[in-house]
Amino acid sequence: MQRELLVRPKSSAGTFSFEPEAVGFDYLGFETRRLTPGQSWSGKTGGNELGLILLGGRCSVSSTEGNWPNLGERSDVFSGMPTAVYLPRQTEFTVSGEPECDLACCFCRAEEKLHPRLIRPEDVEVEIRGGGNATRQINHIMKPEFPAHRLLIVEVYTPSGNWSSYPPHKHDVHQPPAEVDLEEIYYYKVDRPEGYAIQRVYTKDHRLDATLTVRDDELVLIPEGYHPVVAAHGYNVYYLNALAGSARSMAASDDPDYAWVRQSWKERDPRVPVVRRGSGAAGVS
Repeated sequence: MQRELLVRPKSSAGTFSFEPEAVGFDYLGFETRRLTPGQSWSGKTGGNELGLILLGGRCSVSSTEGNWPNLGERSDVFSGMPTAVYLPRQTEFTVSGEPECDLACCFCRAEEKLHPRLIRPEDVEVEIRGGGNATRQINHIMKPEFPAHRLLIVEVYTPSGNWSSYPPHKHDVHQPPAEVDLEEIYYYKVDRPEGYAIQRVYTKDHRLDATLTVRDDELVLIPEGYHPVVAAHGYNVYYLNALAGSARSMAASDDPDYAWVRQSWKERDPRVPVVRRGSGAAGVS
């Protein structure tokens, strides 16, 4: 029997949370929070490091490791670049909505306590990856060079009809520098409520072979295997990736059956980047 890879929110507000053990992971946990004006949320990182990603709205973060008021420059993920806060293990914190905010919380087991850090929109490196109808935008929030213990975080924007995480790649064996073993989550947003993406998750021996229809505010677990994505025509798709595992690297290997497509890319899709610094989203065409 295959694992349940598609995680849907359990509340009508579209929010959910899980610990690593609940989904068969060793490192990664995830939670979403939507704070209304004047509402606050307090917690402790405990044995985890934490990446707080402001998906939309504004908030202030106070903690035993520092305070960061009036954060956030986008109303939603399709209207600007991200703001994030990294908090180390053994940190108490409070997040307050000002006036309201939509927050993704990426937890990761950590044995080292590092320094807290604010990641501002201007700190985020934007990469245009792929070509043709496999062009997509990568916003690097916590790269391997970022001073965290295990946690890695990126945002990915896939325009209408395009493929992402393509050619299909995997990172489930520790063979550095070519590949490292990483758990991963894909947390989705779609720019219209009826939109969707399709994600396949498979291993070459078909022990794992799932094709998933994923909608706004849903999440896909990637415990192993290849995991390409395609956005439904007419809809821009966003996903937040959090990763953690055997090394502080994003090294991955392509499915050899499809690696040849890299050589076929002659030009990039002009609709990318989907979001730009200091401006709203590009239109869907």
